Amino acid sequence: MVFSSLIFIFIFLPLTLTVYYFSPKKIRNFTLLVASLIFYGWGEPVYISLMVFSIIFDYISTLLINKHRKRKRLSKLIFINTLVVNLGILAFFKYFSFLVDNMNALFGLDIIVQKLPLPVGISFYTFQIISYVVDVYLNKVKVQKNIIDFGAYVTMFPQLVAGPIVQYSDIFIQLKNRKENINQFSEGIERFILGLGKKVLIANNIGMVWTIIKSMEVSSVSVISSWLGIIAFTLQIYFDFSGYSDMAIGLGKMFGFEFIENFNYPYISRSVTEFWRRWHISLGSWFREYLYIPLGGNRVPLIKQLRNLFIVWFATGLWHGASWNFIFWGLYFGFFIFSEKILLGKLLEKLPRCISNLYTMIIVIVGWVFFDMNKLSDALSYIKVMFGLSGNAFSDNTAIYYFYTNFIIFAVAVLCATPVMYNFDKKIKSRFNARGAIVMAFNRIFILFLSTAYLVNQSFNPFLYFRF
Repeated sequence: MVFSSLIFIFIFLPLTLTVYYFSPKKIRNFTLLVASLIFYGWGEPVYISLMVFSIIFDYISTLLINKHRKRKRLSKLIFINTLVVNLGILAFFKYFSFLVDNMNALFGLDIIVQKLPLPVGISFYTFQIISYVVDVYLNKVKVQKNIIDFGAYVTMFPQLVAGPIVQYSDIFIQLKNRKENINQFSEGIERFILGLGKKVLIANNIGMVWTIIKSMEVSSVSVISSWLGIIAFTLQIYFDFSGYSDMAIGLGKMFGFEFIENFNYPYISRSVTEFWRRWHISLGSWFREYLYIPLGGNRVPLIKQLRNLFIVWFATGLWHGASWNFIFWGLYFGFFIFSEKILLGKLLEKLPRCISNLYTMIIVIVGWVFFDMNKLSDALSYIKVMFGLSGNAFSDNTAIYYFYTNFIIFAVAVLCATPVMYNFDKKIKSRFNARGAIVMAFNRIFILFLSTAYLVNQSFNPFLYFRF
């Protein structure tokens, strides 16, 4: 089940909210846990058992870590065992076939393995569990002794399958003492509708341009068409993922939770470093706190900083998928971040904003080619076309057609990828008070109406980050 489906919007969510708010406060986490397991099992009932195992195993393991805290060796052994089991489950489902394929290629073997379907959201909820286990072991948070509350944290459907990655330290108080109120609930509805509009009206429509151009033979793609295609994907993945995050944050508010922001207009960044502070913020925070800083962060000599960045960006690429494309994509960004750290960053600060933003966007756009192509060779072939190195035509009728027929959606997407519309909303609300609020309410209703109409008539409705 996805948020941008009619079943979720008009059946699952209203029913869940009704049961939740009619439940006594003492059992609302149990209600949320049951609803989350139903939500997760809607598409993959076979993996509910895996989810339940993770909840029970990590609940017991952290209780044992806490119980034997004074016996440091035993506590450490339980901690390491817990990490190995969680990472082992993730590695088995996500990376085992990738490892076997590479062993076959490297050693000339012919090992055949059956590729299992990847449990939806396993990368996200595994990282949430690990953050809790680590924080308990380091005594940063108190161990959760109520298995229902812990289960609600792990399975919470608003952010279960595609984030944002919610660290236990940010939410443990809310699990017990949140106070739902009408203002927070209305903010949640508004945020959900805006996210739905991003996903359905912008991402889905502009994504079809990339789908078509990507499916063409690379030898027949003109330079202009190649740029139109990958810019379409650049906008699609932003509105797809940030729209999902907006919906998740909005749903959290409806149930009394405050989740961290996951995007902050990344395409206005003046450097790659700034881009990654604004893009998928929860993942960047996780890697910084649980990998980069424990490795020494910036507090070590330059050569070790390079090592730390290499490990973090290798892991970032690998987290996104079992493919050399993703690994290369992660190291690609790590290279530019290290370059900005030692030299390039100071130069970018001196350049006009438009130049530094152009530099950042070119690097990001090229990076998305590596991200979405199935093979590294395909990505390199496409990039050669983009920069006129393949001998393809500069422009053709296909480029002209897709430019003119999609000009409006491109213009709207580019505008909405900046803070312009957000600032306009704020001005309307503050300047006209009640009247402004009424205008914005009708605006949100109109977005919901258009999104619903689209969902009734269209079948193209993927969530790109569900595969991670």
